[in-house]
Amino acid sequence: MNISKYLKEQVKVVDEALDRFLPKTKEVPSLLHQAMRYSALSSGKRIRPILTLAVSDMLGGSRGNALIPASAIEMIHSYSLVHDDLPCMDNDDLRRGRPTCHKKFDEATAVLVGDGLLTEAFRLLGTYPDAKRAKRLTGVIAESIGSRGMIGGQFLDKIFENKTIDKITLDLIHVNKTGKLLANACLAGAISARATKAEEKRIFRFGETIGFVFQIIDDILDKDGYLQFMSVSEAREEASYLTSKAKAELKPFGKKAETLIKIAEFLGKRKK
Repeated sequence: MNISKYLKEQVKVVDEALDRFLPKTKEVPSLLHQAMRYSALSSGKRIRPILTLAVSDMLGGSRGNALIPASAIEMIHSYSLVHDDLPCMDNDDLRRGRPTCHKKFDEATAVLVGDGLLTEAFRLLGTYPDAKRAKRLTGVIAESIGSRGMIGGQFLDKIFENKTIDKITLDLIHVNKTGKLLANACLAGAISARATKAEEKRIFRFGETIGFVFQIIDDILDKDGYLQFMSVSEAREEASYLTSKAKAELKPFGKKAETLIKIAEFLGKRKK
């Protein structure tokens, strides 16, 4: 399969779903909804929701159902970027080649945009047609982004900013800040597709492992993070080893896992 073509097609699917699920600008407060859509519908890789969809597809799940947690996860990711860009955090002026939310609008609006996207994500999860799975999806995603997950990782990252850090602490930051939401994006696809417990465990381990791959490649591209402890070639070797480890988790799924395998390989070799 052509993985680049597949990813572009899935980005379009996710963007169409986000456009459908997000509040329209004609709804009051119009400017807030405009800013939410500006942030969530900006160009992005959509890796997390694509993983949710790919896992669900592999297991024979409903695309319509899987698009609910997939879209919610992307709203959450977008909210985290809006808040990360604020002057009190990373103080970035540009995101994906255009002004960040607080530069396009203002700081107060950006704070409320993040709050709005996070809240809208959980409202959307509540519309999942199976109440039992809606509850499970909500719990799984909430845990991955709270103080035991993304927010906790962001907090640690801020504390250790401009300080000497050991690899164990860096691992902890990355597992929480990036890895848990990515792993649970995979798990959300499995839950949506009514996977068995054994299948869920394999899918989660796959997601955890490619989460590390994703972060190592990010650090190579940004020339920081893990490059404090290893060379670029060593980091590439580590990413390759972890990619193989992730792919091994998919062996029981046979040919049905081809798409996920190609995504893992893409993440391990990406250049941007």
